[in-house]
Amino acid sequence: MALKIQPLSDRVLVQPQEAETKTASGLFIPDSAKEKPQQGKVVAVGKGKEDHKMTVKVGDIVLYGKYSGSELKFDGKDYLIMREDDILAII
Repeated sequence: MALKIQPLSDRVLVQPQEAETKTASGLFIPDSAKEKPQQGKVVAVGKGKEDHKMTVKVGDIVLYGKYSGSELKFDGKDYLIMREDDILAII
């Protein structure tokens, strides 16, 4: 089933990666201590602006700032919609 959200202009729709529930040494992290994820998968990309060609594409794994974008929930899933400028790197 195709996603029914199409970002406009230079915006990108990102599905955030799940927060870590266990440390590398095997300790479980309580919900109150979990960090907000800063990595996610691009699921939709706008067409860009006349003077700005889009760099990211659907399927890219990206890093973004901790407080970047606007959160939204669609079909029971969490997403972030942000400007491409808020993306720090493609992994």
